Amino acid sequence: MARTYLKKADLTSSSDAGDVRATVQQVLDDIEKGGDKTALEYAKKFDKYEGTLKLNRADIDAASALVPEKLKRDIQFAHANVKKFAEAQKETLKDISIEVVPGLTAGQKSIPVQAAGCYIPGGRYSHIASAIMTVTTAKVAGVDHIMACSPPRPGVGIAPAIVYAADLCGADTILAMGGIQAIASMTFGLFDLPKADILVGPGNQFVAEAKRILFGRVGIDMFAGPTDSLILADATADADIVAADLVGQAEHGYNSPVWLVTDDKALAEKVMELVPPLIADLPELNSKNAEAAWRDYAEVIVCDNREEMAATSDEYAPEHLTVQAQDLPWWLDRLACYGSLFLGEETTVAFGDKASGTNHVLPTSGAASYTGGLSVHKYMKIVTWQQATREGAKPVAEATARISRLEGMEGHARTADIRLAKYFPNETFDLTSEE
Repeated sequence: MARTYLKKADLTSSSDAGDVRATVQQVLDDIEKGGDKTALEYAKKFDKYEGTLKLNRADIDAASALVPEKLKRDIQFAHANVKKFAEAQKETLKDISIEVVPGLTAGQKSIPVQAAGCYIPGGRYSHIASAIMTVTTAKVAGVDHIMACSPPRPGVGIAPAIVYAADLCGADTILAMGGIQAIASMTFGLFDLPKADILVGPGNQFVAEAKRILFGRVGIDMFAGPTDSLILADATADADIVAADLVGQAEHGYNSPVWLVTDDKALAEKVMELVPPLIADLPELNSKNAEAAWRDYAEVIVCDNREEMAATSDEYAPEHLTVQAQDLPWWLDRLACYGSLFLGEETTVAFGDKASGTNHVLPTSGAASYTGGLSVHKYMKIVTWQQATREGAKPVAEATARISRLEGMEGHARTADIRLAKYFPNETFDLTSEE
């Protein structure tokens, strides 16, 4: 494949991941052993907050009163869109039953988990949208108890807009706690919370590592790294919009990769010219993040044709994938590895991040090659069942006995034997594995 790198990244999203595992494991062990008291000690140390931990209705109402009505309307709009899309997703899961062989019926049921823990970042940026994305989908799925944890700000508490959004979307409990201690509290069922069956939501490297360590004893949405975005653009793309979209995603963090893949060298060069001043024009914190991300992690790749562009994109398996090119149906049909796809100039990653309805909790670091993002389905257990008449069980029991004996699992075989002997006492069966 012919690729020309006009800009090649010096680092990858995992280059400076660091070994945080030992630190996270120690905190988790301490909290599991010490319970509420130890969790509060870590909250005091890391969150630097000693205010109300578990918000009651008066706390929620007081925080909500601080949210401007205009912002409330925007949150309500985003919530309605996410809810509508999630409800449509849920409709794709159907309970089924079929008669596999005459007399033996098997089925599938979709059962929501009982308790979900939603982590809502609130440190560097107040992720109002993360409350909408995680809590709404859990509510639509039918989860019995939804917990929302968000880092409080010293002397202030959780950002009021996050409190309002979490409550609007259906959180049953809102906990003013962040980091490893929040993940531990939801997992271990501290502070009179139910033990979470699944943990969802983005977070920093400590939150991500805590979820990784706990995976198995609790479900998680996915293993998450720094956010990443790729734009596929041809000669018809608007360089100003392409550059703005790259910068908009680079501001997430210093190690958030952004990639431009194109078959038009002139467009690539123009975008590379436009990006630095756009970064410099951002507020200071955003600018520093975007500058580092662009300098160390961004790539600009020129391919010979659109097939090579698509193949390159599939190889990168980006979290967010934008197409600003002709013949959008071709790209929709061809592209196979991405967390969420944004077709055409008229949509952008920020729409999906905030308000359009699709979920923004998505696979990063190439994980889109094997999984999708957060959805109603993540909160659902797809379980199976079966029931048979005695005649229906007969051929299945015969096959089971013979297969089990071939495998050397005599105990399995005899569970079939005993039923055949009881149900058909006057018949003789060949239940050996030999011809």
